[in-house]
Amino acid sequence: MSSKKNMLLRIQTRDGVKRIEMAISDMVSCLYEKVTESFDLPPNGWLLYKDRAYKDEIARNAKKSLRMLHLQHGDILYLQDVDKDLRESLSHSFKSDDFGSVVNDEINGQQIVNTVEDEIDILLSHESGLIQRKKDPQLCKHNNHGKCLHCSPLEPYDEEYLKSLNPPAKHLSFHAYLKKLKSGASRGKFVNMEDLNCKIKPGCLEHSPWPKGICTKCQPSAVLLSRQKYRHVDNIMFENPMIMDRFLNYWRNTGFQRLGYLYGKYEKHDNVPLGIRATVAAIYEPPQENTKDRIQLLEDNHDEFVEILASYMGLRRVGWIFTDLLPDEENSGLVKHLRHSKSHFLSAQECITAAHFQNKYPNSCRDSSAGKFGSKFVTVSVSGHEDKHIHYDGWQVSNQCMALVRDGCLVPTIDDPALGYIKESSSDQYVPDVFYKEKDVYGNEVTRIGRPMPMEYFLIEVPAAFPIEPQYTFVGCRDSPFPIENRSQIGEIQNFDVFAQYVRTISSNIVDGFSDFHFLLYMFTNDMLPMRSILNDICKALKSKNENLLRDCLEKEEWRTVVQLIQAHVHSPFESVANRRGSVEMMDTDSVDVTGWTCRHCTYINSPSCDACDMCSLPNS
Repeated sequence: MSSKKNMLLRIQTRDGVKRIEMAISDMVSCLYEKVTESFDLPPNGWLLYKDRAYKDEIARNAKKSLRMLHLQHGDILYLQDVDKDLRESLSHSFKSDDFGSVVNDEINGQQIVNTVEDEIDILLSHESGLIQRKKDPQLCKHNNHGKCLHCSPLEPYDEEYLKSLNPPAKHLSFHAYLKKLKSGASRGKFVNMEDLNCKIKPGCLEHSPWPKGICTKCQPSAVLLSRQKYRHVDNIMFENPMIMDRFLNYWRNTGFQRLGYLYGKYEKHDNVPLGIRATVAAIYEPPQENTKDRIQLLEDNHDEFVEILASYMGLRRVGWIFTDLLPDEENSGLVKHLRHSKSHFLSAQECITAAHFQNKYPNSCRDSSAGKFGSKFVTVSVSGHEDKHIHYDGWQVSNQCMALVRDGCLVPTIDDPALGYIKESSSDQYVPDVFYKEKDVYGNEVTRIGRPMPMEYFLIEVPAAFPIEPQYTFVGCRDSPFPIENRSQIGEIQNFDVFAQYVRTISSNIVDGFSDFHFLLYMFTNDMLPMRSILNDICKALKSKNENLLRDCLEKEEWRTVVQLIQAHVHSPFESVANRRGSVEMMDTDSVDVTGWTCRHCTYINSPSCDACDMCSLPNS
């Protein structure tokens, strides 16, 4: 126990926290000497700060006492190693026998320095989020330039305001939640966003490895499930109905369910204080096997190309979507209402899949020692609503669900899709107990173990809708759009024949015609088309809607080679677009004859008179 004149200070580094004892009357130079001795550091190359953001520096040459710096017993100081060589010394310091002085509940704030956050997070972190209110004509007694209790701005986490919204906001936005955590007297000094850990901490030397031994130091704590009060995404917006309509065409033609990945961007959502909206511009459908009640994803060789193309267009994978539709046999044109409060909104398997995707695409967060916390990845289910019309529901699963799935603790049940099950510990894995609360038949709140457990604790609802005025990142040819990939089951085939026809169709408006996600992806993934080297330039022209820039790209040798390939396949002449600016060669819309057959081995389009492929010499069979 320290005396009244002495105090303990905690020094935070990359590798943990150490405590040093100082006298209140000691000078700053004495503090630096004590830290140098405790950590075995060089005399220079590091600084001390009172703030974890390294803003309030304690100057090394300051002629002040610790009392003058307003330091108190138990305060924490942050050590920044400006010299890279210093990190080895810090690491060695914590590997020494003096490890017992490290605080167990350490806050590794130093590890978040190099975290690169998303642009939307940086934007919202610099906004106050205050909710402005107008002057109340009955309660406010001041002039128009004054403010009082009845009209002063509200904090973005004000519960009464969120309940008054139409529709009410059930969850805080993530940045409003951060503002709430940092609103106390400490001003967020001890805020550290940590994910739940359900695994045994490795490296414990006090006993044999599991299953032969375990102790309280390495054993993960039991988990009590709670409903998450915030969400990382507050709204999902599809740019236009055509995106969803084309996605649903697969189910309309086959009756089979379908899955796709949502590509778009994260933007500010003005309807919720400090809210984030996921705007969807395109849906990519990966290879999959589909039935009326099952979807099986297959290996996707083009996944990397899709990610690169999306980045060229300033987009990213923001979520996934799946259908669960059954036609109502009694009412033509309607679907059955399958998902509701008495059945389930998301099954356990779907929640586990959503958690898997959210773990795969984490949210960068500077307030987390790991540099990441939660996820902005969303889930959209397409099913029948109460009126038996097709409805879109957006979801996320909580961070607790992400941790349980990440550590292999949660599995679905066989007999009830709405229930999950916490695995029991085995010789290969220790699983902590997971509890949840519910009311019994008498109305009493009881705690039960999660074997089984309802998945509703994990669900976070995210509204999904369309804008009043449709938006088009990808315009395309609306009358005859380019076929969607991996749809050969319903006759939508992507081959050079279809590619040539589409190029002929878009000759009147090349900017809108080229602005088709599936058309660009076909050019990117087709090895026969030499377009990969200029696709980035084409995407830049499409993003800016610059026709001249696009025509400059089409003047390059790569596109001229494509034109020659099309000409060789369809055996027809080409003409220049004389009635438009530039001289980009497009196909003659009157003279092209694309009849023939496509070789199933090399996709070469042959003339009808050929019995064998002119390219690979294999027979037409």
